[in-house]
Amino acid sequence: MDTRDARDMGDPTGWDEPAPGVLRRRLPGWDETVGAVVGDDGVLLVDAGPSRSAAAALADGLRRRLGAPVTRLVLTHAHFDHALGAGAFPRAERYAAAGLAASLARGARAALAADAARHGADLAAAEADARAVPARWREVRRGLTVSLGGARSVVLASLGAAHSPGDLAVLVPGTPPVVFCGDLVEESGEPQAGDDASPERWPAALDRLLAIGGPAARYVPGHGAVVDAAFVHAQRAALAQRFGIGAPRP
Repeated sequence: MDTRDARDMGDPTGWDEPAPGVLRRRLPGWDETVGAVVGDDGVLLVDAGPSRSAAAALADGLRRRLGAPVTRLVLTHAHFDHALGAGAFPRAERYAAAGLAASLARGARAALAADAARHGADLAAAEADARAVPARWREVRRGLTVSLGGARSVVLASLGAAHSPGDLAVLVPGTPPVVFCGDLVEESGEPQAGDDASPERWPAALDRLLAIGGPAARYVPGHGAVVDAAFVHAQRAALAQRFGIGAPRP
Protein backbone atom coordinates (compact mmCIF):
# COMPACT_ATOMS: atom_id res chain seq x y z
CA MET A 1 0.00 0.00 0.00
CA ASP A 2 1.48 3.34 -0.96
CA THR A 3 1.75 6.47 1.16
CA ARG A 4 -1.08 8.17 -0.72
CA ASP A 5 -3.47 5.45 0.46
CA ALA A 6 -2.27 5.82 4.05
CA ARG A 7 -2.80 9.59 3.94
CA ASP A 8 -6.31 9.05 2.54
CA MET A 9 -7.14 6.74 5.43
CA GLY A 10 -5.95 9.38 7.88
CA ASP A 11 -8.64 11.75 6.57
CA PRO A 12 -10.98 12.26 9.55
CA THR A 13 -13.90 12.96 7.20
CA GLY A 14 -13.65 9.57 5.48
CA TRP A 15 -15.97 7.79 7.91
CA ASP A 16 -19.73 7.42 7.86
CA GLU A 17 -21.95 6.79 10.89
CA PRO A 18 -24.58 4.03 10.56
CA ALA A 19 -25.71 4.73 14.16
CA PRO A 20 -24.77 7.33 16.80
CA GLY A 21 -21.21 6.74 17.97
CA VAL A 22 -20.70 3.87 15.51
CA LEU A 23 -18.53 4.53 12.46
CA ARG A 24 -17.23 2.57 9.50
CA ARG A 25 -15.25 3.16 6.36
CA ARG A 26 -14.23 1.24 3.28
CA LEU A 27 -10.52 1.21 2.56
CA PRO A 28 -8.87 1.70 -0.83
CA GLY A 29 -7.24 -1.29 -2.44
CA TRP A 30 -9.22 -4.37 -1.40
CA ASP A 31 -12.38 -2.51 -0.32
CA GLU A 32 -12.29 -4.03 3.16
CA THR A 33 -14.27 -2.35 5.91
CA VAL A 34 -13.07 -1.19 9.32
CA GLY A 35 -15.37 -0.01 12.10
CA ALA A 36 -15.11 2.12 15.20
CA VAL A 37 -17.27 2.31 18.31
CA VAL A 38 -16.91 5.31 20.60
CA GLY A 39 -17.07 4.93 24.37
CA ASP A 40 -16.06 6.95 27.42
CA ASP A 41 -12.88 4.85 27.66
CA GLY A 42 -11.73 5.47 24.07
CA VAL A 43 -12.41 3.88 20.71
CA LEU A 44 -12.88 0.22 19.88
CA LEU A 45 -11.58 -0.51 16.36
CA VAL A 46 -13.17 -3.36 14.41
CA ASP A 47 -10.45 -4.86 12.23
CA ALA A 48 -7.02 -3.37 11.65
CA GLY A 49 -6.69 -3.08 7.89
CA PRO A 50 -3.97 -4.54 5.66
CA SER A 51 -0.82 -2.92 7.13
CA ARG A 52 0.55 -1.08 10.13
CA SER A 53 0.87 2.13 8.15
CA ALA A 54 -2.77 1.93 7.12
CA ALA A 55 -3.83 1.17 10.71
CA ALA A 56 -1.81 4.04 12.13
CA ALA A 57 -3.38 6.43 9.63
CA LEU A 58 -6.85 5.19 10.58
CA ALA A 59 -6.10 5.72 14.27
CA ASP A 60 -4.79 9.22 13.57
CA GLY A 61 -7.92 10.12 11.61
CA LEU A 62 -10.16 8.81 14.38
CA ARG A 63 -8.24 10.75 17.03
CA ARG A 64 -8.61 13.96 15.02
CA ARG A 65 -12.30 13.34 14.39
CA LEU A 66 -13.25 12.10 17.86
CA GLY A 67 -10.51 13.38 20.14
CA ALA A 68 -10.00 9.86 21.52
CA PRO A 69 -7.41 7.11 20.96
CA VAL A 70 -7.93 3.51 19.89
CA THR A 71 -7.90 1.58 23.16
CA ARG A 72 -9.41 -1.73 22.00
CA LEU A 73 -9.09 -3.81 18.85
CA VAL A 74 -11.33 -6.63 17.66
CA LEU A 75 -10.49 -8.85 14.69
CA THR A 76 -13.50 -10.32 12.92
CA HIS A 77 -11.18 -12.88 11.33
CA ALA A 78 -7.49 -13.36 10.61
CA HIS A 79 -7.14 -12.66 6.90
CA PHE A 80 -4.42 -10.28 5.81
CA ASP A 81 -6.65 -7.40 4.68
CA HIS A 82 -8.33 -7.28 8.10
CA ALA A 83 -5.48 -8.31 10.40
CA LEU A 84 -2.02 -7.22 9.23
CA GLY A 85 -2.43 -3.75 10.76
CA ALA A 86 -2.78 -5.19 14.27
CA GLY A 87 0.85 -4.46 15.13
CA ALA A 88 0.02 -0.74 15.16
CA PHE A 89 -1.81 -1.25 18.49
CA PRO A 90 0.62 -3.00 20.86
CA ARG A 91 -0.96 -1.43 23.97
CA ALA A 92 -4.62 -1.87 23.05
CA GLU A 93 -6.85 -4.52 24.56
CA ARG A 94 -7.14 -7.09 21.79
CA TYR A 95 -9.93 -9.58 21.07
CA ALA A 96 -10.19 -12.36 18.49
CA ALA A 97 -11.90 -15.68 17.92
CA ALA A 98 -10.49 -18.67 19.77
CA GLY A 99 -7.51 -20.25 18.06
CA LEU A 100 -5.72 -17.14 16.80
CA ALA A 101 -2.77 -17.30 19.21
CA ALA A 102 -2.15 -20.97 18.45
CA SER A 103 -2.43 -20.29 14.73
CA LEU A 104 0.15 -17.51 14.94
CA ALA A 105 2.49 -19.82 16.85
CA ARG A 106 2.11 -22.48 14.16
CA GLY A 107 3.23 -20.24 11.30
CA ALA A 108 0.18 -18.18 10.37
CA ARG A 109 2.33 -15.04 10.16
CA ALA A 110 4.12 -16.38 7.08
CA ALA A 111 0.82 -17.40 5.52
CA LEU A 112 -0.66 -13.94 6.11
CA ALA A 113 2.30 -12.26 4.45
CA ALA A 114 2.28 -14.66 1.52
CA ASP A 115 -1.45 -14.12 0.98
CA ALA A 116 -0.94 -10.35 1.05
CA ALA A 117 1.81 -10.66 -1.56
CA ARG A 118 -0.41 -12.84 -3.79
CA HIS A 119 -2.92 -10.00 -3.74
CA GLY A 120 -0.36 -7.39 -4.75
CA ALA A 121 1.22 -6.20 -1.48
CA ASP A 122 4.98 -5.83 -1.11
CA LEU A 123 6.23 -9.11 0.39
CA ALA A 124 8.94 -7.63 2.61
CA ALA A 125 6.55 -5.04 4.05
CA ALA A 126 3.87 -7.67 4.60
CA GLU A 127 6.36 -9.95 6.35
CA ALA A 128 7.36 -7.10 8.67
CA ASP A 129 3.71 -6.38 9.45
CA ALA A 130 3.05 -10.07 10.08
CA ARG A 131 5.96 -10.30 12.53
CA ALA A 132 4.50 -7.33 14.40
CA VAL A 133 1.05 -8.92 14.90
CA PRO A 134 0.81 -9.36 18.69
CA ALA A 135 1.01 -12.89 20.03
CA ARG A 136 -1.42 -12.36 22.92
CA TRP A 137 -5.15 -11.93 22.43
CA ARG A 138 -8.20 -12.33 24.58
CA GLU A 139 -9.90 -15.12 22.71
CA VAL A 140 -13.68 -15.37 22.47
CA ARG A 141 -15.04 -18.91 22.51
CA ARG A 142 -18.77 -18.16 22.71
CA GLY A 143 -19.85 -14.63 23.61
CA LEU A 144 -18.35 -11.76 25.56
CA THR A 145 -19.70 -8.34 26.53
CA VAL A 146 -17.05 -5.60 26.55
CA SER A 147 -17.78 -2.31 28.33
CA LEU A 148 -16.42 0.78 26.63
CA GLY A 149 -17.24 3.07 29.53
CA GLY A 150 -20.44 4.90 30.38
CA ALA A 151 -23.52 3.30 28.85
CA ARG A 152 -21.70 1.91 25.82
CA SER A 153 -20.83 -1.76 25.45
CA VAL A 154 -20.44 -4.23 22.60
CA VAL A 155 -21.12 -7.94 22.39
CA LEU A 156 -18.54 -10.16 20.72
CA ALA A 157 -19.98 -13.40 19.34
CA SER A 158 -17.88 -16.27 18.08
CA LEU A 159 -19.62 -17.93 15.14
CA GLY A 160 -17.03 -20.65 14.62
CA ALA A 161 -15.54 -21.71 11.32
CA ALA A 162 -17.30 -20.47 8.18
CA HIS A 163 -15.63 -17.87 5.95
CA SER A 164 -12.44 -18.42 7.97
CA PRO A 165 -11.32 -20.85 10.71
CA GLY A 166 -12.70 -18.42 13.29
CA ASP A 167 -15.32 -15.76 12.52
CA LEU A 168 -16.29 -13.18 15.11
CA ALA A 169 -19.23 -10.77 14.93
CA VAL A 170 -19.49 -7.49 16.84
CA LEU A 171 -22.94 -6.34 17.97
CA VAL A 172 -23.35 -2.73 19.04
CA PRO A 173 -26.72 -2.47 20.84
CA GLY A 174 -28.70 0.69 20.18
CA THR A 175 -31.32 2.22 17.92
CA PRO A 176 -30.68 0.79 15.44
CA PRO A 177 -28.41 -2.08 16.49
CA VAL A 178 -25.31 -2.42 14.32
CA VAL A 179 -23.59 -5.72 13.57
CA PHE A 180 -20.07 -5.84 12.16
CA CYS A 181 -20.09 -9.10 10.20
CA GLY A 182 -16.55 -9.44 8.86
CA ASP A 183 -16.50 -11.41 5.62
CA LEU A 184 -19.42 -13.61 6.63
CA VAL A 185 -21.36 -11.01 4.63
CA GLU A 186 -20.13 -9.24 1.51
CA GLU A 187 -22.05 -6.67 -0.49
CA SER A 188 -19.59 -5.54 -3.15
CA GLY A 189 -19.13 -9.00 -4.62
CA GLU A 190 -19.89 -12.67 -4.11
CA PRO A 191 -18.71 -14.01 -0.73
CA GLN A 192 -15.27 -15.56 -1.06
CA ALA A 193 -14.57 -19.09 0.17
CA GLY A 194 -10.83 -19.74 0.23
CA ASP A 195 -8.93 -22.87 1.19
CA ASP A 196 -9.47 -22.19 4.90
CA ALA A 197 -13.25 -21.75 4.66
CA SER A 198 -15.84 -24.21 5.97
CA PRO A 199 -18.65 -23.68 3.44
CA GLU A 200 -20.86 -26.35 4.97
CA ARG A 201 -21.03 -24.25 8.18
CA TRP A 202 -21.48 -20.84 6.57
CA PRO A 203 -25.30 -20.74 6.26
CA ALA A 204 -25.67 -21.76 9.92
CA ALA A 205 -23.25 -19.01 10.91
CA LEU A 206 -25.48 -16.51 9.11
CA ASP A 207 -28.51 -17.89 10.94
CA ARG A 208 -26.75 -17.15 14.22
CA LEU A 209 -25.69 -13.73 12.96
CA LEU A 210 -29.30 -12.84 12.15
CA ALA A 211 -30.43 -14.08 15.56
CA ILE A 212 -27.83 -11.84 17.22
CA GLY A 213 -28.72 -8.70 15.26
CA GLY A 214 -32.41 -9.16 14.69
CA PRO A 215 -34.61 -7.83 11.88
CA ALA A 216 -34.04 -4.12 12.57
CA ALA A 217 -30.23 -4.17 12.71
CA ARG A 218 -27.87 -2.56 10.24
CA TYR A 219 -25.35 -5.16 9.09
CA VAL A 220 -21.86 -3.97 8.15
CA PRO A 221 -20.22 -6.38 5.66
CA GLY A 222 -16.51 -7.01 5.47
CA HIS A 223 -16.62 -5.58 1.94
CA GLY A 224 -19.25 -3.22 0.58
CA ALA A 225 -22.15 -1.07 1.69
CA VAL A 226 -24.18 -1.43 4.88
CA VAL A 227 -27.11 -3.84 4.38
CA ASP A 228 -30.28 -4.95 6.17
CA ALA A 229 -31.48 -8.29 7.47
CA ALA A 230 -33.27 -9.08 4.20
CA PHE A 231 -29.96 -8.87 2.35
CA VAL A 232 -28.32 -11.25 4.84
CA HIS A 233 -31.23 -13.70 4.51
CA ALA A 234 -30.87 -13.59 0.72
CA GLN A 235 -27.11 -14.14 0.90
CA ARG A 236 -27.66 -17.03 3.30
CA ALA A 237 -30.04 -18.65 0.79
CA ALA A 238 -27.58 -18.10 -2.07
CA LEU A 239 -24.71 -19.64 -0.10
CA ALA A 240 -26.84 -22.63 0.87
CA GLN A 241 -27.72 -23.21 -2.78
CA ARG A 242 -24.11 -22.64 -3.87
CA PHE A 243 -22.77 -25.23 -1.42
CA GLY A 244 -25.71 -27.67 -1.53
CA ILE A 245 -26.95 -27.09 2.02
CA GLY A 246 -30.58 -27.36 3.11
CA ALA A 247 -32.84 -24.65 4.44
CA PRO A 248 -32.66 -23.67 8.12
CA ARG A 249 -34.90 -25.49 10.57
CA PRO A 250 -38.09 -23.59 11.44
